Amino acid sequence: MVSGIHHVTAITRKVQANVDFYAGFLGMRLVKQTAGYEDVMQLHLLYGDAAGTPGSLLTFLVWEDGAPGRAGYGQISEISLAIDPASIGYWLTRAMSFGLRSEGPTDEFGEPVLRLKDPDNIILKLAGAKNLTSPAAWDGALIPVEHAVQRVRGATMLTEKPGESRGFLESHFGYRFQANRGTIDRLVSQSGDIIDVRDARGFWSGAPGTGTVDHLAFRAPDEETLLSVGKALEATNASPTNMHDRKYFRSLYAREPGGTLVELATDKPGMTVDEEQAALGTKLFAPPGAITNLDELKVVLPQFSMPGQPRVNYRELPFVHRFYTPPNPDGSVFVLLHGSGGNETTLMPLLNKAAPRATLMGVRGRATEEGFPRWYKRITPFSFDQDDIKTEAEAFAAFIDGAVKSYGLDPKKIVYVGYSNGANLLNSLLYLHPNLVHKAVLLRSMPVLSDFPHADLKGTDLLVISGKTDAYGQYASELEERLKSSGATVDSDVIPGGHDLGDADVPIIQKWLLQRMGDETPPMEQQAVKPTSETFGRP
Repeated sequence: MVSGIHHVTAITRKVQANVDFYAGFLGMRLVKQTAGYEDVMQLHLLYGDAAGTPGSLLTFLVWEDGAPGRAGYGQISEISLAIDPASIGYWLTRAMSFGLRSEGPTDEFGEPVLRLKDPDNIILKLAGAKNLTSPAAWDGALIPVEHAVQRVRGATMLTEKPGESRGFLESHFGYRFQANRGTIDRLVSQSGDIIDVRDARGFWSGAPGTGTVDHLAFRAPDEETLLSVGKALEATNASPTNMHDRKYFRSLYAREPGGTLVELATDKPGMTVDEEQAALGTKLFAPPGAITNLDELKVVLPQFSMPGQPRVNYRELPFVHRFYTPPNPDGSVFVLLHGSGGNETTLMPLLNKAAPRATLMGVRGRATEEGFPRWYKRITPFSFDQDDIKTEAEAFAAFIDGAVKSYGLDPKKIVYVGYSNGANLLNSLLYLHPNLVHKAVLLRSMPVLSDFPHADLKGTDLLVISGKTDAYGQYASELEERLKSSGATVDSDVIPGGHDLGDADVPIIQKWLLQRMGDETPPMEQQAVKPTSETFGRP
C-alpha cells in the first residue's frame, strides 16, 4: 500500500546558499550528492535525517545561475517540515539570529506553524507536529536534537481542479480527507503526513525554473506496489512515464489532473546502497552509465562548502561566472571565454586536462542568439555588430577589474583562454583595452573588428590554435600577422580537425604553458583565489 511522502524535489539557483540554508540554518543532513539522472551536467543534492529515511528527504536540482520560475497552479507552492511543537520558540529565535524574516507562529489546522522563505524564495513552513518523529534524528548539526527537523510534514498543491486532484490522491496514493479550511482541503496519509489541496482557480499558472518545486514523490514499500499503481494509473489515462531506476529507489512519474508532477518511489535500496551511514553525503556519485566520467563532472558541476568551511564568496559582477578550484591549486588562474552556445563551464574540462592544478574562472557571455549565450551580436556567420563588440569588450574589461579587486587576482598572471566567439572577443580586447590581457590562448579565432586601433602589444604572449579543415581557419594567419605586427609574441599551431575542440589541443596548450609561464606560477601559499572561512548566518 502507498503511504505518505517519500521526498519533495525543488530547483535552486545558488548551490552555496542552498547548502548554507538547509544544512546550516535548518541543520538537515546532506545525505547524497549526485549528478542528475535526467541531465548528468546538473548537480542533485538530497537532505534528510541521519539515515536519509524516506519521508525525511528534501532534494534540490541545482540550476546554477539559471532562470527563475514562477509558482502557480499545477505546482507545489509550499513545503512543510515537522518539528516538535515546543520547538517553535527556538526556531523563531534562530531565524532572528540569522537575520531571516519569518511569519507567525500561526495556527494551521490546529498546529503551530512558522513560515519562512529559503534563498530561492520557496515558502517553507516549520510545523509543530507532535506525532511525526524521525527514526534517526540528525544530531550532527549545531542544533539540539530535541529541536531538530524530524521529517517532511507535507506540501501544498495548487490546482484549478481541486475535486479531481483530491480524488487522484485518494484513489492512487492512500490519502484521505481530514478537514477543510476555506479554499484548502487537508488530506492525510497513513504515515501521518499531509497534502493541502488548494483551490487555485483565478491564480496564474506555474512556470518551471529556479525557486519552484519540480515534483512531489510518494512512498511505495516495494516494486510490486509500484507496478500495481502504474497499471491503475494507465487504466485512468493518467499517462505515467516508464519505470526509472534511480539507484536509491525505483520510480514512475505521472501528472495529477491539476498538472502537478508526482512520482512514486520505492523505499529501498535507500541512501546507504553506496555509502556507509556515517559517511552519507560526503562523495559525489555519477548515475550508472553516465557518458561523462566522474573526474570531468567534478570540474563542471558547481562546487560548494559545508557550513563553517572555507569557500569562495562570490561577488555580484556584470558577468555570470563560476570558479573551479582543484584539490591542490598551484596559484595560477585561467579565465575562460566559451564559444557560441556554450556557457561558463564549457571549457573547464579541457583546461583542467591542460593545467590540472590551475584555478579556473569560467565566464558567461551576455549577448544571446536564439536563446544561447554569445559574447557579441553576429550579423552573418562572417560579419559582426561592431558597436556591440566594443560595448561588451568595455563591460568585460570592467568585469575583470572588479574580479581582480574582489578575488585578489594578479592581473599580470591571469591566463585567458577563449574559444571561437570567446577567442574573438579576446583578440578584440587586445586592441580595445591593450593593457588588460598579458597571456592568452586563442582557439579557432579570427579577427572581427572592422577597424583595429593602434595598440602596443609588446610583452603579450599569445598562442593561436586553428583547425586544418575549419571554415574560419583561413583567417587565422591574418590574425597572427596583425598580432605580431603590433608587437605580441605569437606561437601558433594547426590541429588536423575542424572547428571543434578536442584532446589534440591539450598537449599544444601544455607545451606553450611550460614555455611561457615557466617558474611564474606562485607557490600554493600565494594562491590567487583564497577561500575565506566566513560562516553563513553567524550572529
